[in-house]
Amino acid sequence: MTTPLSEDIAALIAAEGPMPVSRYMALCLGHPRHGYYMTRDPLGARGDFTTAPEISQMFGELLGLWAVAQWQAMGSPAAFALVELGPGRGTLMADALRAARLVPDFGAAARIHLVETSPVLRAAQARTLAVHADHVSWHDRMEEVPDGPAIVLANEFFDALPIDQYVWQSGHWHERRVGLDGEGRLVLGLDPAPSRAAPTFAAYLPPPAEGAVLEHLESGPARVLSARLKAQGGAALIIDYGHAGGYGDTFQALEQHCFADPLSAPGNADLTAHVDFAALARIGHAAGLRAFGPLEQGAFLARLGLAQRAGRLKRDAPAEVRAGVDAAARRLAGDGAGEMGRLFKVLVLAHPEIGLPPAFDSTEEWV
Repeated sequence: MTTPLSEDIAALIAAEGPMPVSRYMALCLGHPRHGYYMTRDPLGARGDFTTAPEISQMFGELLGLWAVAQWQAMGSPAAFALVELGPGRGTLMADALRAARLVPDFGAAARIHLVETSPVLRAAQARTLAVHADHVSWHDRMEEVPDGPAIVLANEFFDALPIDQYVWQSGHWHERRVGLDGEGRLVLGLDPAPSRAAPTFAAYLPPPAEGAVLEHLESGPARVLSARLKAQGGAALIIDYGHAGGYGDTFQALEQHCFADPLSAPGNADLTAHVDFAALARIGHAAGLRAFGPLEQGAFLARLGLAQRAGRLKRDAPAEVRAGVDAAARRLAGDGAGEMGRLFKVLVLAHPEIGLPPAFDSTEEWV
């Protein structure tokens, strides 16, 4: 399918040669005129995917209680930044703040900062958080958040960051690039020259088999986040679908809740890749942070009291409401088809002086 962005990308390739997968992803998602996130609200039944906060209020409420407990573990600072990276429609933050009203001092201390580049989603967030309007600020990047201790929530943020891909062929890593075929269509191919960068990225992995695919997450935001937490204090709660390191091709597109060809309609589909939590943990360690996890989302929510919260919502409710709460809890924490409990993982990066983050124990620290 030809799109305005596919024409721009084809022109770039014709002029400059095949481009890395990371550049293709960045253009598809963030192009100022035709980028996927610049032009639409991608969430919900009429969008392309649904995130955990849109499934049930329980998810954001439990994360809000986690943030309160983390704030207390930090010594209950009188002022701190409550930051969300990629906050969707603002649903998670709204639910978290509602639950956090149980501890009024937390709300009085929190300064809400949303890191969002999409004008469409910023408008949705403003509507959702209208009651908190005097305490909410928006930023394009984490670097713009004012100084001070921070609690950072990042739900399905890192999966949308651009990745590079490399393929092991005849004893060398070769970068996968997006080019043009003889008819001008976008296709994937390999750089014939061996990559100089890939061996560094693969240093933590076992020897590859022929055809193995190595993915490398663009790590700038993770490095900025880690440096900020080490210098000024705080912790980050990272939740996403992913793994703890390994080989595999996870580059994918979602359109109308179905998988699609990532090259078929640039700018019209969401592009993502599974998050390498081991790489994020190493970045945190390199900055001087402690890393905990990855813990499966199902176990994490159970420890935060998902069953108890579901029971409270079902109390005295009609049968259809009780059934809906049960279905939402299963989708958030179950391990069946279409459920998020095992595929999604939770990682915490924390300043070394804070101690154990809520819902983790000492055996789950990444070393």
